Amino acid sequence: QVQLVESGGGLVQAGDSLRVSCAPSRRTSTNYAMGWFRQAPGREREFVAAISKSGLSTHVADSIKGRFTISRGNAENTVYLHMNNMKPEDTAIYYCASNDGSMFYAGGDPSKYVYWGQGTQVTVSS
Repeated sequence: QVQLVESGGGLVQAGDSLRVSCAPSRRTSTNYAMGWFRQAPGREREFVAAISKSGLSTHVADSIKGRFTISRGNAENTVYLHMNNMKPEDTAIYYCASNDGSMFYAGGDPSKYVYWGQGTQVTVSS
C-alpha cells in the first residue's frame, strides 16, 4: 500500500504560477506511472496530466496544454505539477495518483490508477 501526499496548494491570483508536489509517505523501490487529476466544486473529477515510469512520456489535458506541465523529481514517485498563467477556472482540489507498477504509462483514465492522495486545494482569484 502506498500513500501519496500532495503539497504546495494555496491561494494565488490570476496570471500567477504555482507548483504542487506529490510524494509517497514511505520510500518505494521503483517508479510508478503517475498522474494528476482535479475536481472543482460541483464538477466531476477530471484528468490534468500524466507521466510515465521513466518520466520520458508525458501528457497534459488539451484544455490546459501550454500552461501546465508535469515532471518527476529525483526521489522515486515524486512528481510535480507546474501551473503557469493560472485562471480562476483552475480552482479545484488537485489529486495525485499512481499506478501500482503494472503499467509503464497510465494516461488519463482514472481507473488505471491504484493509489490516490487526499488532495490539495488550489484557489485562483480573479
